[in-house]
Parts: sequence; structure tokens; C-alpha cells
Amino acid sequence: MIADRMIEQGTLTTEGDRTAVEVRIPWYRALPGSCIAGASLTIDGVAAPKESLRWTMNERTFSFDELVEETGEWWYPLDSAVLSGELPLADKAAEHEVRVDLKLYIPYIITDHGVLHIEENCTKTMKVGQ
Repeated sequence: MIADRMIEQGTLTTEGDRTAVEVRIPWYRALPGSCIAGASLTIDGVAAPKESLRWTMNERTFSFDELVEETGEWWYPLDSAVLSGELPLADKAAEHEVRVDLKLYIPYIITDHGVLHIEENCTKTMKVGQ
């Protein structure tokens, strides 16, 4: 829906083997953590290992398995979350192609196939800490 603004420009960071980027919700209403069904982080065509991915929102960090039951923390349209994974960057001064794929459930929209499930992606080019 609002996928072109999903990645916050200039938010690519790296520390050791972990790389992170800030993500905005591609939806117009807040969603509980349990509605964040998954994500992937790819830098320059290399995907972070799925088991290394972490989602940080409201100053709390979750694996995607932990988000399944998380109804107490909500992702709001004006707030960025941080998606990170084990993905070391060899050249921190270079521009990198950053891609985020995101899967969300929209619990208040029911279709013939059940709860609405959307998949969005966004790709941006940026330098670390720019």
C-alpha cells in the first residue's frame, strides 16, 4: 500500500556482523506485533540468515517466532521499527542496495480466504550511516 516509503532513507547501520535498517509500516493503521508475520533483509543481493533476523519496536527486540504471540506491543504508522540480521558489510563507504520484504496480517479485514495477508517490499540505495 505505501511500500515506497517502507525503508527509511539513510538509516542503514552496521555493528560487527549485524546490519540494520529502519522500517515504516506500509499500512495506514497500527498493528500489534502478532500481525508482523515475517520479514527479510537483503543487502547487495545477499540475504541475512532467517534465524538471525530481529525486529525492534518500542525499544523491545523480538525474533519473528516471539512476535507470533505479541499483542502488547503495537507498530504505529508514525514510528519506525528496526530490522536487523547477521550480514557483515565489507565496504562501509560504498553505496549498498537494501531490500526489505515484509509480510503482515490485517486482522480486521476478513476475505473469502481468511484474514487479509499482505506482502510488500521496498528497495533503496544508501551508504552506512548516511
